[in-house]
Amino acid sequence: MNKTFGLITALFVLSYTGVTGPCLAQRTATESTVRDTTTLDQATLNTILEKNRLYYKQGKVADYIPELGKTNAQSLALSVVNSNGTVVSAGDIRQKFTIQSISKIIALMIAVRENGEENVFDKMGYFGTDKPFNHFGNLETMGKPLNPMMNSGAILTTALIKGKGEEPFIKILNMIRFITNNEYIDYSHAVYNSEREMGHRNRGMFYIMRNNGLIDGEGEEKLNNYFKQCSIEITAEDLAKIGYFFANHCVRYDGNRQYRDPNLSQLIQSQMLIAGMYEFSGEYARTVGLPSKSGVGGGITVSVPGKMGIGAFSPALDQHGNSLAGYRMILDLVKTMQLSLFD
Repeated sequence: MNKTFGLITALFVLSYTGVTGPCLAQRTATESTVRDTTTLDQATLNTILEKNRLYYKQGKVADYIPELGKTNAQSLALSVVNSNGTVVSAGDIRQKFTIQSISKIIALMIAVRENGEENVFDKMGYFGTDKPFNHFGNLETMGKPLNPMMNSGAILTTALIKGKGEEPFIKILNMIRFITNNEYIDYSHAVYNSEREMGHRNRGMFYIMRNNGLIDGEGEEKLNNYFKQCSIEITAEDLAKIGYFFANHCVRYDGNRQYRDPNLSQLIQSQMLIAGMYEFSGEYARTVGLPSKSGVGGGITVSVPGKMGIGAFSPALDQHGNSLAGYRMILDLVKTMQLSLFD
């Protein structure tokens, strides 16, 4: 009886240490490998880009801002910053375009760093929405923006950044220059003037929030800073670097850890996931499943948490104001590499 019990005990110990131990080690090694070797090459990007090139024909370049309507609808670019910080790009990689609403995640980062998350979100919600980017949301009923990704919330976010005159805008511009490691980035004066002249809907949101006590000060300087930040010119490669930055705890693609902040990174990515693509965000989360932010200039930045950043550009937009070909390229990329959070 004692021999039998001893044999059973020995088999149990061997089974536990011999099976469970290696499985745990194997799983850990696999997870580490996936994190460290997620790379995309030029050939893969070229294939995806060419496959989706003609989707621009199904979209329309934004023309409610006259300067944006001058963009070449056939321009197309795709860029990736791999997990090791290497940059791979395809298409019209030197083509500059205005960052538009993608600037909102940079402004949110600065506003939270200066004021704290609680103080910022005391004035707006964390909510997603089924409304377009320029909808008044619940400003007229609850008095606060739904989230910092819609125009009303973004205007308020920028107004919360400290400084006089255009200082808040300069902070946003300098942060984008830092994240991309590109000191030559600047804004388009022509697009800025066009946005300011035609931005009456945004102006309406601005004055409602001033009336509600959310924005203080006189004149429209704080609103003009928002128009300027939307007019900053970048490339698809710059967008990939921005995506990488937030995907990796606010660490730059070259390893610079000056702004490292896992909690802030999580906040930004969560807002990108639930509201970064406006009323399309729910469907986008189902199909792509990654924190992303679009802009009506035709750009989309994507964060693959802990791994890589993706930047896509095609100025022809769908009915939601998102780049049509950009979305299709990202979708193919995510499926090819199984990058979704839900894979």
